[in-house]
Amino acid sequence: MIGRLNHVAIAVPDLDAAVITYRDTLGATVSDAVDEPDHGVTVVFVELPNTKIELLYPLGGSSPIAGFLKKNPSGGMHHVCYEVDDIMTARDKLVEQGARILGDGEPKTGAHGKPVLFLHPKDMCGTLVELEQA
Repeated sequence: MIGRLNHVAIAVPDLDAAVITYRDTLGATVSDAVDEPDHGVTVVFVELPNTKIELLYPLGGSSPIAGFLKKNPSGGMHHVCYEVDDIMTARDKLVEQGARILGDGEPKTGAHGKPVLFLHPKDMCGTLVELEQA
């Protein structure tokens, strides 16, 4: 069901410092920051030859990333994103197998403009998993 790894998301307490680390220290190509108000985050993508790193910074006090950073003030890995061919088919199969979809269970538009869903970490080996329609 899952396809390629689309990205690994890292929550960061200082987006500018994280950009400098990836761009200047590690020599990666880094996108401009984009606010994603529907998800409560500002995102920057670090382009790698085989995938991306998504840097997440809270957009407002009610951001889920703000809560994550309260528990992890230095930041850290937030989630992994896998591509699926058909997000509704994947959702239905996962629900049938007992996996919990976060939110209302309906896909939202993600940072790449494609439908996404998040799976409960307790059902995914302790890792928050995002599915994105390829």
